[in-house]
Amino acid sequence: MTAQRQERYGFRPRIAAIALLASLSLALDLAPELTFARFAAHAATTERVVTNRFTGLAIDGFDPVAYFVNSVPVVGLREFEAWKHGVVWRFHNEGNRASFLAHPEVYGPQFGGYDPVDVARGVTVAGNPLFWLVVGERLYLFGFEANRDAFAADPQGFLAKASARWPALEQGLAQ
Repeated sequence: MTAQRQERYGFRPRIAAIALLASLSLALDLAPELTFARFAAHAATTERVVTNRFTGLAIDGFDPVAYFVNSVPVVGLREFEAWKHGVVWRFHNEGNRASFLAHPEVYGPQFGGYDPVDVARGVTVAGNPLFWLVVGERLYLFGFEANRDAFAADPQGFLAKASARWPALEQGLAQ
């Protein structure tokens, strides 16, 4: 088979994909802490809480309480984990973990961590923990910086639309 035909029929891309999967499998074997990802990771856009598909962690392992306490995103630590809403959450310290477990509805990202601007449009797009706002003492994550800026200009308008559409969207997400 000529190189041109191999390209045309996808021979080389398939080999590249197989090599990528093999290297990922090897990496998981070499890093036991990631083996959990093989079994529990799900696509972030099908879960009720945004979950990293490779680690199984809610909001990419960022501490949801830190947005309120530190006013910045802080990566949680493995020693301060909790299981809530079907996913693993990480926290920077035991105090943040205890606060979250006592009031997950306050500290957890609204709309399960999905971008409220997109929820207002009727679609679920995973929020990025680095694009965030605390409005009305609730945490919102956004898929894009532009969405965060638009939301900041009219939070009540977006929240009215997103709150109206969220129940139907949430029902379509996995438990």
